[in-house]
Amino acid sequence: MKTRVKTFVSAAAIGLAAMAFTAVAQQPQNVIPAPQVAAPPPPPRPACSECGVVRGVRLVEEKGGSSGGGAVVGGVLGGVLGHQIGSGRGNTVATIAGAAGGALVGNEVEKNRNSKSYWEVRVAMDGGNMRTFQYSSQPYAREGDRVRLVNGGRSLEVLKR
Repeated sequence: MKTRVKTFVSAAAIGLAAMAFTAVAQQPQNVIPAPQVAAPPPPPRPACSECGVVRGVRLVEEKGGSSGGGAVVGGVLGGVLGHQIGSGRGNTVATIAGAAGGALVGNEVEKNRNSKSYWEVRVAMDGGNMRTFQYSSQPYAREGDRVRLVNGGRSLEVLKR
């Protein structure tokens, strides 16, 4: 009987120990979680000193100047043509009118011949300044495009529309 009691006491002790272990294991422990470390921010993009955004594209037409040579040539030709009309006082009036009309036309022809047109592109640079470029043909870049200057602005490379 002593063996039975010992066996019973041993079994009871093992059972109590198991219950105590389970109870301790189920109790929350005061564990401080490791602080979460945020991922480092991405490195800043390298500044592009030759990049910017197109703020304006327009065709500029400048009328050329007049030296007076066109007016003189036009006046002479107009006077010669006017002199061919009529006779007497009518001929004189036609010669004067032809010379005046020819001078006006000759002057305008000279201005048109000396005129020039070009495309003007304004770019707001990443550095904060505004730059203006002139091109003989219509540029591919449009207002709002992100561009990079090529060869100091001789041409523009569109980076993003």
